[in-house]
Amino acid sequence: MALRPARIRDYDERARDSDETETATFALGCFWGPEATFGALDGVVRTRVGYAGGTKRDPSYHALGDHTEVFQVDYDSGTVPHTDLLARVFRSHDPNRRIRSTQYQNVVFAAPAQREALDAFLAERRLDPDAIETRIERFARFYPAEDYYQKHSLRGVPPFLDAFEEAGYDDEDIRESPAAAKLNGHAAGYDIAAARDLGLADDRTARSR
Repeated sequence: MALRPARIRDYDERARDSDETETATFALGCFWGPEATFGALDGVVRTRVGYAGGTKRDPSYHALGDHTEVFQVDYDSGTVPHTDLLARVFRSHDPNRRIRSTQYQNVVFAAPAQREALDAFLAERRLDPDAIETRIERFARFYPAEDYYQKHSLRGVPPFLDAFEEAGYDDEDIRESPAAAKLNGHAAGYDIAAARDLGLADDRTARSR
């Protein structure tokens, strides 16, 4: 079943606005995979990839400086609590494994309002933030990655990308699109609850795996 531009616009118009969601920032190695994984989750509204954690101003992929590849999720905390996101983050990697490359380290960034919940989460699992290899840092600033790194799996499915272009979306629109977040997960091989809303309930050809 073809993805129709009208379905994309309708889905995005009905999605929660940014002032109705919270934002979490994590690093789990290369940012492409986690963006797709988390974008497929119920309650995650938007995703984007970029760089954070360093001191270099305006980093880029080829001039990263001391930053790390990160992904952000805008989520509805009533559907997916922050602790559920943390649980998925810590299930996806070994917090005691040292990653030497700053670019691909595992990092949990905490905004001030998230730190208490993070500390409680770590304490419950007997994880000492000063002893584990996963970096625990206060969130300071996020730099969006280049447009062609956003929604990597979606961009590998030309019919999907064509549908966004026909809907009048530019690269920034795709980066911030709730429909794109779900379709990026779908293209990476994950089941998404939004498949029917986006007209993909019977689609088995768009997935990359």
